Amino acid sequence: MPDPTRLLKAELREIEWTEDREVRDLGKVIDVQFNPATLKVSYTNQKAGGDQPGGGSIQFVGSGTTKLSVELVFDVTVAEPPEVDGARPDDVRRLTAKVAHFMIPQPVDDNFVQRGVRFHWGTFVFEGVMDSMNETLEFFSADGRPLRASVTVEMSQQEIKDFTFGEAGVPGTESSRPLEDGESIHDAAGLAGDPEQWRDTADAVEADQELETPRLPPAGARVPAGPRR
Repeated sequence: MPDPTRLLKAELREIEWTEDREVRDLGKVIDVQFNPATLKVSYTNQKAGGDQPGGGSIQFVGSGTTKLSVELVFDVTVAEPPEVDGARPDDVRRLTAKVAHFMIPQPVDDNFVQRGVRFHWGTFVFEGVMDSMNETLEFFSADGRPLRASVTVEMSQQEIKDFTFGEAGVPGTESSRPLEDGESIHDAAGLAGDPEQWRDTADAVEADQELETPRLPPAGARVPAGPRR
């Protein structure tokens, strides 16, 4: 269970989709500095017809689109701003550049494709691509360095997002992770937050991967994961 005294921070994670449309976490994580005040979600159906004389029926021609708009604030004047390359940043753009990473297409074979991004905050998870990023620089040092910025990002996914709710979790907590070389099931259960539940962890590995020796799985086997350290 998440620590109730710990502030859950939203995060952006880089993801990609496999040929089977499964989501793969690529491990690049950006923690937001301040949680957003609001999340704006919009839903659009793709439809045609309905404009003929006398009235025609409207036909739905696609699965629809879900869009997320969120404003993030970054500030290097606070007491403990996020470090960049192990040092305190003196320009807020060193922080916002991490968000801009998702706007830069990546080369795949002979084409360029958009990077997948997951926005995760508590029970809210949105996976799609970043359509736009608007950055407003609001506060400057005496020598002209921007120190504070508000960044509005627009994300979209090519479907109507399922209206379901999951359990609140600490952003950065994955449902599973690869077992490291030499790590035991007992070790994995402890890192997941409850060392006494190692048998349940082993049973989950066995059921998920049909291993012959679930108590001693090979390195790389997927095990339930706990909060990112």
